[in-house]
Amino acid sequence: MPNLALVTGGAHRLGKEFALSLARMGFDILLHYHASEADAQQTKSEIESLGRVVHLLKADLTKPAEIESLFAQVDSIFHPSSLRQAQGDAFIFSVLVNSAAIMHIGRPADISLADWDESLDLNLRAPFLLAREAAKRMPSGGLIVNIVDIGAQKAWSRYSAYTVSKAGLESLTKVLARAFAPSIRVNAIAPGLVLSSDVVSPEGWDKLVAGTPLKRAARPEEISSALEFLVRNEYVTGQTIVIDGGYSLV
Repeated sequence: MPNLALVTGGAHRLGKEFALSLARMGFDILLHYHASEADAQQTKSEIESLGRVVHLLKADLTKPAEIESLFAQVDSIFHPSSLRQAQGDAFIFSVLVNSAAIMHIGRPADISLADWDESLDLNLRAPFLLAREAAKRMPSGGLIVNIVDIGAQKAWSRYSAYTVSKAGLESLTKVLARAFAPSIRVNAIAPGLVLSSDVVSPEGWDKLVAGTPLKRAARPEEISSALEFLVRNEYVTGQTIVIDGGYSLV
């Protein structure tokens, strides 16, 4: 039976790194994406080159019905109705990585309600619903990893909805770790500065990086190594692993 890992937002950026890391560890991958189909196909090819099986799952995680449909699709792939009674469980689903997220710019006084709701729906509610569905499919135990952010411990007023959603996700990690124990472990990874994006100017990014004690951004593999640790160490739950080059000290 295949050992499966679901990675949300796995088509590009850190989500892709997590998916590749799990593939190297021997997992077959359920690769979720929303709009980045070309990137998802490219990542699928890279994972298949490692000898692993990949299933692409498209869903808008801000919509609870599509989360339900995503898991229904997984069940239909690995639990064909003709085989259920004869063979029982047709797969071992053991890892969920909640990596999909959105970062809107907006201070409390001016952020739109739509941007606020989308941030909370994708960054906080979706991981909750995904974890709940995943737990139903982990009768023998498993691991859920939420990707939070060093910003969860900061007061980034310019990114108010993002900061609040990630702080909520860090709290949810602890709640679920206690609720799902002892069979399912729930942890979080909090990256610092890793990959630049269009929400920060190149000059602003360089300034942020220069302000960290280690004076550089993290390499993606330095973040995914934390996931590898959490997969292998079965005595860690309810924890947030911070990988920020000392940014939290500033």
